[in-house]
Amino acid sequence: MADLPRHPFLQGLSKHRGAPPTVVVIFGASGDLTARKLIPAVYNLSVDGLLPADFFLVGYGRKVIADEEFRTLAKEAVKEFSRRELSEAAWARIAACTSYVAGGYDEPAAYTRLAQRIAELEKNLGREVQTLFYISTPPSVFAPILQNLGAAGLAGKYLGQAHHAKVIIEKPFGHDLASAVELNNTIRSVFAEHQVYRIDHYLGKETVQDLLVQRFANAIFEPLWNRNFIASVQITVAEEVGVGTRGGYYEQSGCLRDMIQNHAMQLVALTAMEPPGSYDAEAIRDEKVKVLKAIQPLNPAAGGDVARAQYAAGMIGGKPVPGYLEEAGIAPESGTETYAAIRLAINNWRWQGVPFYVRSGKRMARRVSEIAINFKRAPGTLFAESGGFNLAANTLSFQIQPDEGLSLILNTKIPGLETRTQPVKMSFRYATTFGSNTPEAYERLVLDAMIGDGTLFIRGDEAETSWKLYTPVLEAWAAAGRDGLDSYVAGSWGPATGDALLARNGQVWRQP
Repeated sequence: MADLPRHPFLQGLSKHRGAPPTVVVIFGASGDLTARKLIPAVYNLSVDGLLPADFFLVGYGRKVIADEEFRTLAKEAVKEFSRRELSEAAWARIAACTSYVAGGYDEPAAYTRLAQRIAELEKNLGREVQTLFYISTPPSVFAPILQNLGAAGLAGKYLGQAHHAKVIIEKPFGHDLASAVELNNTIRSVFAEHQVYRIDHYLGKETVQDLLVQRFANAIFEPLWNRNFIASVQITVAEEVGVGTRGGYYEQSGCLRDMIQNHAMQLVALTAMEPPGSYDAEAIRDEKVKVLKAIQPLNPAAGGDVARAQYAAGMIGGKPVPGYLEEAGIAPESGTETYAAIRLAINNWRWQGVPFYVRSGKRMARRVSEIAINFKRAPGTLFAESGGFNLAANTLSFQIQPDEGLSLILNTKIPGLETRTQPVKMSFRYATTFGSNTPEAYERLVLDAMIGDGTLFIRGDEAETSWKLYTPVLEAWAAAGRDGLDSYVAGSWGPATGDALLARNGQVWRQP
């Protein structure tokens, strides 16, 4: 398949941001994330001409696989999961620089073999290369991987130079504050903070990145982005799917850990942060941490700032689905929440008195992630509702998935001889404006890590600050068991306790 021409809106933009010669080493190379996201990301970066000319991919895993077998598996992953059809010519360029190292994650000799493989690549190339280690494994082996990279001399490779070694770490970054601090201490004992890229794929989504552009590149928004004009902010991360075959994992996680503490809080931070002094990565991450530190502690008691629930049997897509307690691998008396709703109060000048509502759940009415900025209603001096006018509060919503874009609800006059009003929606969608073949989040994030741009990655103190907010809630829920755990019908928008969080302020959840 020939490479497609670039969309007209993208003509003239740089196709290469200067990644040096790079070896990407994927730990967990035979895992699901590698097949579904990482290998296709590398392939598509190659097709777009965004990989450095001297690029090498090394898979690392416990399973013994020959180089050729790993290449075959990687090719099948591209065929099945890439956003583009497989081009034999494009794949040949990747296959020629792909190899595999087998070894245990706690096996020092295997890391010596890995170091030798990297040294061989450098020798054959005749120049030094940066090494990017991607840890795509269960968190139980994060520590031995990090420690062995340090012991083998791979973590400090070319430290202080532009092409120093780097490490990407997948979430979860701990399961509470204590474990997050422990993980960060392990990381920092081996890597300097500027070498570390904690990845949350939500930050690679186009609409999430566009949030900063909309706020700070459009003069019509930033003057209104405060307590004087905004009534509330609602963030929804809803899934149609249940726990499926991940019941064992989900029992140890739950909705708060799985979605809200990480994905949703990134959206909160980007929505609420102050304008950074520059587009520098540290300037942006500094402002995100300031926002998280300004959130007041949560009250987990009944009638407080949180709600939790489990899905019961219901209908999804016209088909019956079981409740959470009937799913495989779920304890009959499980107190694990599949839905959580939080009311956040940010105690700073910009947001004092503006509630931020965050909800996430499985088996919801439909799959959608969005940020909705609800502006205060205009005074009813001219167009009072008592006069028969149909008015709505202005709402600016950023839809993160599945249809990336944004919309603005305005009030307008209905054509006719009488003065009647009706809310209308002005919408923009990436697929219709820029074409449907939008790069996936992992493509942007892998490229950013290669070139050393940490803007869309999570800093260690940011992860700890978020856990500090939510650990008391998790501890309270663990102590309460099923007491206070609500339920909701699968295929609905959640439980009554979630609705009550907003009703106390005279508000309701927006239905995306």
